[in-house]
Amino acid sequence: MSYFRTGLLLAALTALFMVVGQALGGQQGMIIALVMAVGMNFFSYWFSDRMVLSMSGAREVSAAEAPNLYEIVGHLAARAGLPMPRVYLIESDQPNAFATGRDPAHAAVAATTGLLRMLSREEIAGVMAHELAHVKHRDILTMSIAATISGAIGMLGNLLMFSSMFGRHDGENRPNPIAAMAMMILAPLGATLIQMAISRSREFEADRGGAEICGDPLWLASALAKIEGIARGGVPNYPAEHNPATAHMYIANPLSGGGLAGLFRTHPVMEERIARLEAMAGAMQAGSYVTRATGRRGPWG
Repeated sequence: MSYFRTGLLLAALTALFMVVGQALGGQQGMIIALVMAVGMNFFSYWFSDRMVLSMSGAREVSAAEAPNLYEIVGHLAARAGLPMPRVYLIESDQPNAFATGRDPAHAAVAATTGLLRMLSREEIAGVMAHELAHVKHRDILTMSIAATISGAIGMLGNLLMFSSMFGRHDGENRPNPIAAMAMMILAPLGATLIQMAISRSREFEADRGGAEICGDPLWLASALAKIEGIARGGVPNYPAEHNPATAHMYIANPLSGGGLAGLFRTHPVMEERIARLEAMAGAMQAGSYVTRATGRRGPWG
C-alpha cells in the first residue's frame, strides 16, 4: 500500500508539471515539463529525505553531541525491531519532530532543540516513538515525496506568474494572464490537498503505533498537549515557516497561520488525538489491550 500511495504521488507530480508546462509553452512546454517530471520523480525517490532535512535546517548529531536523545531513540528503535535511524537536531524553540527517509534502513528522525528543552524524558520518548511508528509503517517515503512535490508545485506556480507578467510571448503562445493567476492560486492549493490526503489518517495510526512502541499512551498524550499549548502561545518554528511544504511531516502543525489556513489542516485536531490516546491508556490499564507493535505490555523505561 505504501508503494501504491507513492506511485500516485509521483503520477500527480508528473501531471501537474505537464499542465503547468503546457500553460507556459504549449505542446513544447508540456514535453519539456514531462522530461523535468521524470527527473523530479527520480530525485524525489532517492533524495527527498535530504531535501526535507535541508529545508528544515536539520543538522545530524552523534551520540556524543546529543546523548539523551540518541539513547532514547536507540532504545525505542530496538523495542520496535527497527534499525537505528540517523538522528538530527533542528534549531527551533518550538517543540516538534518528524521522520524521513525512503525505508527503515535509510531513515532519519529530527527533533527541535525546543523539544529537548521543554519536554520530560517520558514525553520525548512518546514523541520519538510516534516518529518511529511512521518509519515502521513505511509512511516516511510518501511523506518526504509529498514535501518535495509541494515545494515543486509552489515553484511552478510562481514561475507561471512570472512568465505571464514579464515574459516575452508572441501570438498564440502568450499565456493567458487570468489562467496564470488561477494557476498561481490553485497550485499551492493542490499541494495542500496532497498533504491533507496523506497526513490525517497517518497521524492517528502513528499515535497508536508510537504508544505501543513506548508502552504508555499517556507519555505521547502529555507531549502533544504541551506541544499544542506552546505552539498556541506563539512560539514559532522558523524553518517550517520558511518552507511550509514540510509542515505535514511534523508531529504537530508547526505553522502559525490562522484564519483560512485552518480550513486546510494537515493534522487531525489535537484534542481528538489526545482523547484517543487516553482511551488507549485506559484499555491498557484494564488489561484488555496487548500492543501489536511489540507484543508486550508496560512502558519502556
